[in-house]
Amino acid sequence: MIPRAAIASQLAEAGYVADRDLSTALWMMDHLSRPLLIEGEPGVGKTEVAKALAKVHGCELIRMQCYEGLDANSALYEWNYQRQLLAIKAREGSGATVGEIEAQIFSEDYLLERPLLAAIRREKSPVLLVDEVDRADEEFEAFLLELLSDFQVTIPEFRTIAARSIPRVVLTSNGARELSDALRRRCLYHYLDFPDVDREAAIILMRLPAIDASLALQVARMVGLLRKEDLRKIPGVAETLDWAATLAGLGVEDLRAAPELVFETLIALLKTQEDRARVTREVADRILGKVA
Repeated sequence: MIPRAAIASQLAEAGYVADRDLSTALWMMDHLSRPLLIEGEPGVGKTEVAKALAKVHGCELIRMQCYEGLDANSALYEWNYQRQLLAIKAREGSGATVGEIEAQIFSEDYLLERPLLAAIRREKSPVLLVDEVDRADEEFEAFLLELLSDFQVTIPEFRTIAARSIPRVVLTSNGARELSDALRRRCLYHYLDFPDVDREAAIILMRLPAIDASLALQVARMVGLLRKEDLRKIPGVAETLDWAATLAGLGVEDLRAAPELVFETLIALLKTQEDRARVTREVADRILGKVA
């Protein structure tokens, strides 16, 4: 297990700038062998936590994207029905009994792993990312809770499969619906907010090492101020990186010296017509005037 003091530096080597609270949560996740539920606004970097964690541990990242209507079969396993039908046809007239045919077609060769089953069958513990769990319904949440408690699944036609290794589980939620108390009790919890100016500037410098440090700081300040406006969709860290890369590519060294380019390239940050109309040239200039 990675010492708590070393987590932040190892995440940084993996390309993620973490604060002390997140580093502590990830250490506790390993120490207690508990899932970690990360909540926060879209775009704050929740999914990136799991990606960086997989890099830190040198293991596979298995991602399950949740959506409305997601069921156990889609998340756990399915049978390869086409191959099963072909196998049945191939055995017609062979004299095999129904029981023998069933034993053959409901075997490992015809089993299709989905993310949850794959996560407990790896020899080396992977990172299992259950992304946007709040998009799935409550029935799936209850099923997920049972799997995370026992780390084994029973396939009626096959057998009970116990985990070869216990995955490191990261669940993310955008708060689209309230999660159950049962799931929250099972998990450690961390709320991931938008980074402050200094941390966002550090993220820009890490992801875009060729960019000037002063420009990175100006970009972080401008985005931070823009997030305080009444926007329908607040720009996330990914949008910040796109905008910083755009400005650097255009040769901008000081935002205040290029107000026209600043305004024209805000399409990297503003992703709805409503927000684009709200942030007029006057509004952009007002915000830019606050960037020291």
